Amino acid sequence: MLISKKIFCLSILIALMLSLNVGNVFCAEKTIYAIESYHAEYPWDASYKSGLEESLGGKYKIVYFQMDTKRLPKNQHQRMAGLAWEKYLLEKPALVIIGDDAGLKLLGPKFAETSTPVVFLGINNNPRNYFTSWPTNITGVLERPLLKRSILNINKILPNTKRVLVLFDSDITAQITKKEVFNDQDSLYIKDIKVEIRLIGDLQTWQNTVLSSKGKYDACVVGLYQSVKDADGKPVNSEELIAWTSKNTPIPPFAFWDFAIGRDKTIGGLVLFGKEMGVLASGLVLKILEKGKTPKELFPIMNDQGILLFSKSQLTKWNIKLPENMASTAGFID
Repeated sequence: MLISKKIFCLSILIALMLSLNVGNVFCAEKTIYAIESYHAEYPWDASYKSGLEESLGGKYKIVYFQMDTKRLPKNQHQRMAGLAWEKYLLEKPALVIIGDDAGLKLLGPKFAETSTPVVFLGINNNPRNYFTSWPTNITGVLERPLLKRSILNINKILPNTKRVLVLFDSDITAQITKKEVFNDQDSLYIKDIKVEIRLIGDLQTWQNTVLSSKGKYDACVVGLYQSVKDADGKPVNSEELIAWTSKNTPIPPFAFWDFAIGRDKTIGGLVLFGKEMGVLASGLVLKILEKGKTPKELFPIMNDQGILLFSKSQLTKWNIKLPENMASTAGFID
């Protein structure tokens, strides 16, 4: 009788342990770990995360980690990558999402050595540059500023445009844009329009460049500006910087991304949306987790559609009337 009771108790204990293990597996299958290169308050991150949550949030638990590389000095980026990796080991997710180049550069090679499927998004560089050979467990969505089409649209809005200034901070995305889009040159021609790119890391140079642009250029395009630093090496408030640029530029300002458009920002243009990036990445995630596809079977895709979006108040400020065929297909804010 005593032996029977022991066997019964042992059976119950084993059943409980098995149920706990099954629960852990279930949680792992339901968890997606998203590593942000930047920070939660960055509009690009907030936008693509809204796409992820809209597409995946009802089915999966999405756990986020912010590497904060736009605000932290470069000598701390590797430390943040280490913390991101530690959280991955703790979470044991079914799939990992990596947002933007800094994250893929620092963590891609480590994930390539695992069996965990990885979907990247917002990658401006050729992703093969981050690996010695292309990993079978990684795919994702590429991003390129829509330079040529943006400049041609500006020329339709301002027909006498001959020179355009493109302003970027000096972060990794800006460096890659110059390398990939401008062939590592300071300027290029699109038809007969000379387009010059400036990568600026400090506030004083940014302000001087904006203030001295009149007479040199007919328009400017504000790219990324979130990693500009002040004289003490501290990050400048990005909303204050774009507002200052909007107020002080002597030439019409346009944009490559939706977050730079608004009453105290830029006029707009043909722009990329972070939310669309999140939706496209989610499509790959669902094919992997629900359709049984492997990343090896899913070739990286390009987010290159773009949407025409303009600020009504900025159009009024610059006394600009859009061509009728452009206005009829565009979106407007404020």
